[in-house]
Amino acid sequence: MEVRVLRYFLAVAREESITGAAESLHITQPTLSKQLMEMEQELGTTLFLRGKRKITLTEDGIFLRKRAQEIVDLVDKTENEFSDKDEDVISGDVYIGGGETEAMRLIARTIQKMSGEYPQIRYHLFSGNADDVMERMDKGLLDFGIVIEPADIKKYDYIKIPATDAWGLLMSKENPLSAKAVIKPSDMLGIPLMMSRQSMAQNDLSGWLGSNVEKLNIVGTYNLIYNAALMVEEGFGSALCLDKLVDLSGNRNLVFRPFAPKLESNLDLVWKKYQVFSKASQKFLEYLQEEFSQMV
Repeated sequence: MEVRVLRYFLAVAREESITGAAESLHITQPTLSKQLMEMEQELGTTLFLRGKRKITLTEDGIFLRKRAQEIVDLVDKTENEFSDKDEDVISGDVYIGGGETEAMRLIARTIQKMSGEYPQIRYHLFSGNADDVMERMDKGLLDFGIVIEPADIKKYDYIKIPATDAWGLLMSKENPLSAKAVIKPSDMLGIPLMMSRQSMAQNDLSGWLGSNVEKLNIVGTYNLIYNAALMVEEGFGSALCLDKLVDLSGNRNLVFRPFAPKLESNLDLVWKKYQVFSKASQKFLEYLQEEFSQMV
């Protein structure tokens, strides 16, 4: 299966139209149709449902779209690394994934400092929880990940980020608990809650609660806090989350209250063991190490 044909497939999935995809790819419609039919024959499955007005993906098509995008992204990343070979100029791309955390400001400050000396380096950000980030790292789609503990990082090299994030409860202003300065474990029992889907997040929370998380009334889960905050603002439960991630200014119907006793999470910058860095990624890591060492 050629990468070129995967790009054709992704174009059709995006445009939901053979005609629209052919125009965007600057090829003829019969050529594109032929390539797609040959792909389906090669895979032995139907990838598209061809309707009168638009094309939709089958279940196998949806699966292939995810895999095809990963393959194309990895090919593009590899080609970019080989194309930036000027010995006198450090250029190229750095791919960084991270969870939602205020500590990302430290990364942003480092990038800003680097940009003056190495203006030809480009930075690509991916947002997701630790599970999402590590999956993309394992596939070679990210150079670095910023993960919020607890996370299983045994298979990675890492440096500690000199910052912590504090957990608490995001709720609407009408919630009776908003009158409290802090939220205690006993306050959490019985109330409708939304929590992060990060696979290991429940361990720390159980320790803080002094009991099993299953005793909580979990009415929903979230990956990133933005959309969950909208649900909370509209009165659907409260969200267990980290501080400083949601804009509470203006007329927003939201408040955040920290946990007591404090529940804080450490953060790590991780990368694959035996990673062969591009010059741009190596320079980024050197800058970060220098920046963090000055903060300790």
